[in-house]
This record gives sequence, C-alpha cells and structure tokens, in this order.
Amino acid sequence: MSWWTTVLGGAFGFILGGPLGAMLGVAFAGNFAKSKASFGGFDKGFNPGDQQRVQAAFFSGVFSVMGYIAKADGKVSKAEILLAQQVMQHMQLDANMRKVAKELFNQGKQPDFKLDEVLEQFRLESHRRTDLVRMFLEIQIQSAYADGVLDNKEHDALKYIAQKLHFSLHELENLIQQFAATSNHASKLSVDDAYVILGVDKNLTDKEIKRAYRRLLSQHHPDKLVAKGLPEEMMTIAKEKTQEIISAYELIKKQRGMR
Repeated sequence: MSWWTTVLGGAFGFILGGPLGAMLGVAFAGNFAKSKASFGGFDKGFNPGDQQRVQAAFFSGVFSVMGYIAKADGKVSKAEILLAQQVMQHMQLDANMRKVAKELFNQGKQPDFKLDEVLEQFRLESHRRTDLVRMFLEIQIQSAYADGVLDNKEHDALKYIAQKLHFSLHELENLIQQFAATSNHASKLSVDDAYVILGVDKNLTDKEIKRAYRRLLSQHHPDKLVAKGLPEEMMTIAKEKTQEIISAYELIKKQRGMR
C-alpha cells in the first residue's frame, strides 16, 4: 500500500508529524474538505524510517522546497510554475495529487516558509539515505534551471539546502554540471558531456569508467530508490535519469571502442 492510499484511508496522522506533516495536512484540508483523514498524532506502526512515512516526507518536501527555490531570485516565473507542473506530469499524478502538490508548492513560496525546519525533518526522516537525498537535490536543481538560467541566488539556495541535508557541496556541483550537460544538449549528446554526466575524467581507464557507471546506475535504480522511500509516483523521474546515464556510457564506449 502506498503512502497516498494510507492517507486517503484516514491514517494521515499516523504517518507524519512535524512541519512536513503540518504542511501536508493543510494541503489535504484545503483540497479534501470531506476527507476522513485525521491530521494529528503518531502511530507506533509508522516510525521514522518506515517506507510510507519517508515517502510522505519526500513528497511534501520536494514540492514545498521547489516553491522556495522558485522564489529564491525574488520572483516566480511562468517557466518555474510550468516546470513544477511538468514534474507532476512526469510523476503521472492524478488530479487530487496535483492539487496537493500545487498547494505544497505555494506554501514553499511564502515568506514565512520554515525552510530550516523542513530540511531538518526531511534529513531525519530519510535516515541518511544518501541516494534519496541525491534524488531530492536533483529535482531541486531541475527546478532552479526552469527558466534556463541558474542565477547566483538560486545557486546559493541550492548550496544552503545541500549543507542542511549534510550533502557534499562538491557532489552538488557535480550534479549541477551533469544537469547542465543533459539540458544543453537534449537533441544530441556530445562525448564531453557524456563524461560530465558520468562524473568521470577522460584520463580514467575503461575499467574505472565502467565502475563509475555501475555506481551511478545503482544510485538511481528506481526499485532501490522506492524501497528507500522514494514515492512510487516518482519512479518515472528515476527511470529517465537512469536512461541518461546509460546513453552517456554507450556514447563513451563507442568513442573508446570498448566492448
């Protein structure tokens, strides 16, 4: 059973508390006036780290922080709103889930959005699952690039978020470069960009590149991410990332004449 089904079944209060739970509660209350879901308390069956609880935290964290990122440069552009809608489409959210996601996005845009508290709860809920945090940041990077430019305020916001999540700033910069490589050459990937996507140096041996490729695939494996708490609705995003990695590796193999 997914976290969403559990919520609609009336067990919301048993999944998540804290600032993320409060925001999700507001989003549901505003869109499901007749819902029988309750919004308070905890259940011993849903402890921090439990899959459904982590999924609820990821969903509410992703869209609320996406709203914060969109406002980081002082305004929310049409492109950023469109990007949020596109993410929802990629996730194949139904109408009800889109309403909740949009409400979370709007909450993240507000001046009183408690970013630090939200990030700290997400960090604790994710139980140091680095692959999950990486996917969270990759979605935020995509959001920051929605208008085609990563300005200084958005870049600073991403670095701040990464630090609060105890994520390496060096790896964050690698993720930003990887996204730029795929977005700038969507029609035809260059060999140079393929190396950037894999995060490897051209001077590495074939064996070292293959090892890096396998590590990246493991980090973005959709089934593994869902098992760690990625909402099932976001599997499509993970699959697309996996395909980008495979395409980059195949291009490098061809260029090097690897078997």
